[in-house]
Amino acid sequence: MIVKQIELHNFRNYESLNLPLSDQVNIFYGDNAQGKTNILESIYVCSTTKSHKGSKDRDMIKLGEEEGHIRMHLEKKGVPHRIDMHLKKNKTKGVAIDGIPIKKSTELFGLMNVVFFSPEDLSMIKNGPGERRRFMDLELCQLNKLYLYYLSNYNKILNQRNNLLKQISFNSSLHDTLEIWDQQLCEYGTKIIEGREQFLSEMNELVGEIHSTLSGGKEKLSIGYEKNVSSDDMAEKLKKTREQDIFRKATGCGPHRDDISFFIGEENLKLFGSQGQQRTAALSLKLAEIELVRKKIGENPVLLLDDVLSELDRKRQHYLLNSMDGIQTMITCTGLEEFVGDRKRFNHIFHVVNGIVNEQKENEED
Repeated sequence: MIVKQIELHNFRNYESLNLPLSDQVNIFYGDNAQGKTNILESIYVCSTTKSHKGSKDRDMIKLGEEEGHIRMHLEKKGVPHRIDMHLKKNKTKGVAIDGIPIKKSTELFGLMNVVFFSPEDLSMIKNGPGERRRFMDLELCQLNKLYLYYLSNYNKILNQRNNLLKQISFNSSLHDTLEIWDQQLCEYGTKIIEGREQFLSEMNELVGEIHSTLSGGKEKLSIGYEKNVSSDDMAEKLKKTREQDIFRKATGCGPHRDDISFFIGEENLKLFGSQGQQRTAALSLKLAEIELVRKKIGENPVLLLDDVLSELDRKRQHYLLNSMDGIQTMITCTGLEEFVGDRKRFNHIFHVVNGIVNEQKENEED
C-alpha cells in the first residue's frame, strides 16, 4: 500500500497543502514546531480516524477556523482509493471512502495500515501501562475490525458502569442493575483478552529474533501478557469485587487494567533493564509490528518515523534504515545529519518552515 498524495486544508498550522509523495522514502526536515509532525499525523488520522497523540478533532483544526479537511490518495494492491476526512469543531467528523460517506469508523480500518514510531515509543517500556495497552489496541484495531467493535463497546459499557457505581452511593436501589452491565462487560471483555493473547503470541514469534540481531546475539527478548483477569473468571471476579467497586466508584477488574512485561531471560526490563536495553526492546517491538502487519495482510504497512532517528545510536539507526527497504516511509528530523554517509537513496526531501513545504533536489550518491 502506498500514499500517493496528501491534501490538507485548515489542518493544524496548514492553511492549504497539496503534497505528492514518493512510494519509497520521504524526509521532512526543519526546526521544531514548523509542522513536520502534522503531516505524519494527517496520514495517521486518515488511516485510523484518530490522532496518534490522542488529540480531539477541534484541536487539529487550524486556529481561528471552524473546520478542517484531509484528503489522502492511496493505492492498495494496484487499486486507487481516496479517503476524505472533514473535521468539525462541535460535531462528529465526516469520513468518505472513494466519495461515499461511511457511518462507522470500522468501515475505514484495514484500508490503510500504518506503523507510527516516535521518541515517546522508546520510553514505552518504562512508562505507565496505559501506553502499552494503547500500543496493543491501536495495532489490533487496524488488523481486526471485530476487535475494534469489541473495544468500542467495552469502553462504552465500562463508562456506563462507572457512572452507575457513582449513582449507587446516592441511590442503593440501583445496586441490582449492576448485573446487567457486568454481563455485557464480560461479553466484550473476554473477546478483548482473547484478541490480545493471540496478538502477543504472534509478536513473540517475531520479536525475539529481531532483538537478538540488534543486540549482536547477546540477548533474546520475550513479551509477557499481564492479564488483570482471565477470560474464564472475569464474571466471577466482577461479582466478588462489586462492593469494592461501589466504594471506589470505579471498576477495578477487567482488560482496561492489563499490562505487558518484557523479559531478557528471567530479567524484567521494566524493573531492572538499563535505558539502552529498554530502548532496544522498544525498537524491536516496533520492527516486529511491521513484520506482523506484513505477515497478516500480505503487504507492507506505511512507516511513519517522527524524529526518532536522533534518539538512536548509529548502529540502531542503520538497522532501522535497513528495515525500511521496500516500505514507503515518512521521516521527520531537525536536520539531515542522521543520513550523512548513509548510502541509501532518498527519493523526496522536503524542507518545512512554518507550514510551508518546499521540496529539495534529491541527494546524489557519492
